[in-house]
Amino acid sequence: MSMSHTELWWLIIGLSAASYGLKIAGFVFVGGRTMPPVLERCLALIPASLLAALVVKDTFTTAQDVVVDARAVGLLVALIAVWRKAPFIVVVLAAMAATAIVRAIS
Repeated sequence: MSMSHTELWWLIIGLSAASYGLKIAGFVFVGGRTMPPVLERCLALIPASLLAALVVKDTFTTAQDVVVDARAVGLLVALIAVWRKAPFIVVVLAAMAATAIVRAIS
């Protein structure tokens, strides 16, 4: 399925308007009311779970294919560095170096 540039831009504008509309609807309907503590705890976990899902998707897929390549080694090194409580910059640099080394070798 192919879209023209005009159709694509209208789709982007429509989806953007729907996104902002949903965000505004949350403020209007919830207003100043407080959420139940269970719901607030669940909502607080959504950003971390979404970020984790995006990292896994970007690490193990290329286009429509599932792949395991040098990025998986970088992710493994990053996970170990986080587990060892390394500073963020060390985590990023270690993962980057591991990925680069594996790519250079293979």
